[in-house]
Amino acid sequence: MNIFRSRKFSGLCVLSILLVSVTILLLTNDTIDLFPYLSLSYLRRSSLSDVPTFTPTSSPAPVNNPPPPPEPPVSQTRVDDDDDEPVHQDLEMDWVKDKSSLKMEWKRCESPDYMPCLDNMKAIKKLKSKRNMEHRERHCPVPAPRCLVPLPKRYKVPLPWPKSRDMIWYDNAPHSKLVDYKKDQNWIRKTGPFFVFPGGGTQFKDGVIHYINYIQKTLPALEWGKKVRVVLDVGCGVASFGGTLLDKNVITMSFAPKDEHEAQIQFALERGIPATLAVIGTQKLPFPDNAYDVIHCARCRVHWHGYGGRPLLELNRVLRPGGFFVWSATPVYQHDEGHRNVWKTMESLTTSMCWKVVARTRFTKVGFVIYQKPDSDSCYGARKNNEPPLCNEEDTKKNSSWYTPLLSCVPKVPVGLTGKWPSQWPGRLTDKPVSLLTEQRSEESFREDTRLWSGTVSDIYLTGLAINWTKIHNVMDMNAGYGGFAAALINRPLWVMNVVPVQGEDTLSMIFDRGLIGIYHDWCESFNTYPRSYDLLHSSFLLTNLSQRCDLMEVVVEIDRIVRPGGYLVVQDTVEMMKKLNPILLSLRWSTNVYKGKFLVGLKSSWRP
Repeated sequence: MNIFRSRKFSGLCVLSILLVSVTILLLTNDTIDLFPYLSLSYLRRSSLSDVPTFTPTSSPAPVNNPPPPPEPPVSQTRVDDDDDEPVHQDLEMDWVKDKSSLKMEWKRCESPDYMPCLDNMKAIKKLKSKRNMEHRERHCPVPAPRCLVPLPKRYKVPLPWPKSRDMIWYDNAPHSKLVDYKKDQNWIRKTGPFFVFPGGGTQFKDGVIHYINYIQKTLPALEWGKKVRVVLDVGCGVASFGGTLLDKNVITMSFAPKDEHEAQIQFALERGIPATLAVIGTQKLPFPDNAYDVIHCARCRVHWHGYGGRPLLELNRVLRPGGFFVWSATPVYQHDEGHRNVWKTMESLTTSMCWKVVARTRFTKVGFVIYQKPDSDSCYGARKNNEPPLCNEEDTKKNSSWYTPLLSCVPKVPVGLTGKWPSQWPGRLTDKPVSLLTEQRSEESFREDTRLWSGTVSDIYLTGLAINWTKIHNVMDMNAGYGGFAAALINRPLWVMNVVPVQGEDTLSMIFDRGLIGIYHDWCESFNTYPRSYDLLHSSFLLTNLSQRCDLMEVVVEIDRIVRPGGYLVVQDTVEMMKKLNPILLSLRWSTNVYKGKFLVGLKSSWRP
């Protein structure tokens, strides 16, 4: 009996030791991924030792290795990764060395609203002229700053959409100047701990909903949400126009400069409305030619006839052939001598550009005029004076809207399919973009990209990355390609800013053709947005090539500036890049993990140095 008890006791000890050992192993071994759907719990920092190598592309790498599709154009090339490639045993040691060697002493930036390329006062003070808004344009510091933007005092998690459209936390953007400055126009009100947006505006005397409906009533051909899908709102204020159009399946790029209308774009983004900081000064807007279905200006304070008419010529450049310009301003409906002179000047300029007035009306003490851009070159040849002249090919080459002077000429209207209006929404999202090259190979590449992103987003992003999509509304795709990532998310209650890097293939026109919005950018510089603007940034095979031109540390600091606390970064890239990126994110107190060795996901904390 004693022998039995002794053996029983020994067996229990051995069993206990085994259970404790297995528990410790499961808790500490980062290379074991028994539950991939739970591996992104963010309760631990991950190892990258199990990440297989693969070749960078701008489309997502297929998860299950389907047969390779026809080879697309150069910048869209996708090479299938090899899931069977053995993992190098020395990767774990390399990772440990990389992790231990990164000891950063981060410093805070001075302002919680710091935007490096718009707040470079040293460069702005050296400008010879501010006459044409040069001081509102980009002036990026060299080298780029590496400081971390502090949080505003009492910063809170932003309110969820759609509640955020009507109110935001005052503490998240504590700038009350507009409350007093526009108190009689119902732009914004301070109510307890909130800013509230009643939907008023300088021209929206009866509210923005009535204003939008009246535009449709005045010109039924607009067909909000069908024929008209992508809109540009110039000098947008707090973006109530664009925010309201979302209910009509219209997505609006609202923009304004950083000026005395304090924080208007910050309010727009905090509300969850697509917006960016830009100005029509001396340089082209970062958009392609023939992009927008409608351009809107309600007392946007742009002198369209100034600077030789270049501001209006810039609108002509980005407006789609046959598109409309809605101008709501005092020269349209006030008849004193000063306003009449402005109207005559505008009339002369639009006539010389072959724009025609298709509607002009007045209501509730305001009014607007609607112009239409020609859909052919026939009018240009019939002009008595060749002013402004037609542009040559060099003036209108693709991807030329980055630090490029405004045109003083009129681009020719595209001929053939590229000059046609896209299909009605939502068909245009999946139809062949009108600006896509006519080669069969290009269309096959587009179709394959769309199919691949649809499957990847459905099977991986929405279900496998432990991202709380109910809190995701403002999204940015840092390397958008054809816009397949955004298209795959179209049924989610969110919007995507599709960024096309200026060094790559110019696909931004196709993104607009699909009924999506986007912008050109060089990621070696800071992006024109306020800190804490986006819930999720997505990078698909961007960083490896980018790191050959600029400092990866500076790029990550910019990502950290843009993403909100509690927001995400999702990266698909080479294993070498992931191993460089991960320790930088960890030094910023982000939580990181890897899904199936292919997707690095970072979750930003509220930590600041």
